[in-house]
Amino acid sequence: MTSPIQTIKLDQFLKWVGVASTGGEAKLMIQDGDVTVNGIIETRRGRKLVAGDLVSVQGETYKVGTQL
Repeated sequence: MTSPIQTIKLDQFLKWVGVASTGGEAKLMIQDGDVTVNGIIETRRGRKLVAGDLVSVQGETYKVGTQL
């Protein structure tokens, strides 16, 4: 039996790392094309991230860890 893959939504991740203080702020960053995931602009706030994904915003890059 395999364990389920842990995921976190992009907008939730931005709040968790402290880049966005509210969900609305995260939504605007994503919709404006200010966020990339693994080097590609991501405009879907519900994009599910998995361990190892690289999220870049405001000149900083964050690696999604294994402990979500």
